Amino acid sequence: MNRYVIVGAGPIGSAVARQLIARGDRAVVVTRSGTGPEGAECIALDATDADALTEVTRGATALFNCANPPYHRWAIDWPPLASSMLAAAEATGAVLVITSNLYGYGPVDGVMTPDLPLAATGTKGKVRAQMWREAQDAHEAGRIRAVEVRGSDYVGVGAQSHIERALPAVLAGKKAKVIGNPDMPHSWTYTEDMAATLVSAADNPQAWGRAWHAPSAAVRTQREALADLAGVAGVAAPKVAPMPGWQLKVAGVFVPMVRELDEVSYQFAAPFVVDDSETRDLLGVTATDWSTVLTRSAEAAQTAA
Repeated sequence: MNRYVIVGAGPIGSAVARQLIARGDRAVVVTRSGTGPEGAECIALDATDADALTEVTRGATALFNCANPPYHRWAIDWPPLASSMLAAAEATGAVLVITSNLYGYGPVDGVMTPDLPLAATGTKGKVRAQMWREAQDAHEAGRIRAVEVRGSDYVGVGAQSHIERALPAVLAGKKAKVIGNPDMPHSWTYTEDMAATLVSAADNPQAWGRAWHAPSAAVRTQREALADLAGVAGVAAPKVAPMPGWQLKVAGVFVPMVRELDEVSYQFAAPFVVDDSETRDLLGVTATDWSTVLTRSAEAAQTAA
């Protein structure tokens, strides 16, 4: 039985913990509140406290960074958090496994591969890119062992992607408003597949020192994805319309997260498609069937309604 430390108990951190527990390992979940999924050892801790995090991580096989600071505070909250995890990984020898996204690439013309340069121009993308550069530099210097897994917009129980947020309107028979062009091809990452890739990367020494893409559950436009969800839920396919720019600006005055969306709106203005072939071929992680993803998402939304 191996022991793993997971910082964060959101959809990804909880999924990682559940998968580790299911195979017979110990999962220690670190959050400020001390909450986490059933079966995990939950510890209340400020993960920016490097000394305290190091003590918790001693003896762990891997340290998973599954944290997610408030969207509008990334530039403030991520640096000390990432620095603390680097320090804990260096002091204990635990593999540092980073949950990340595709922001670091910035706008890309074509299918995204893990070896693309990190050329983000926006604040959030630069933050994510710098986090990986620092971890990779430490890995190459022999100070730590690190690996990063990048996912696209999440779908699944607890996910907060644009189509997940539009799902209640779909179930109520209302028009669904989405960000950007609703007819652009888009990769979607199922939360359980993201977790499975993180676990696989943690356990595979050949995976360390580089980034991997989580396998995409499907390439579907926002309109297609919402119609798929409606079909599984047994309701009519929704009318889908882009949210007007002025409406986003007004909403951004009151909702900090909405205000931050302009920086990454390019993801829905052109095709946003991930190449996950290396993950499938080399790590052996494949995407969950799209119909299964849809069923679980719709059931969760109907239960919450």
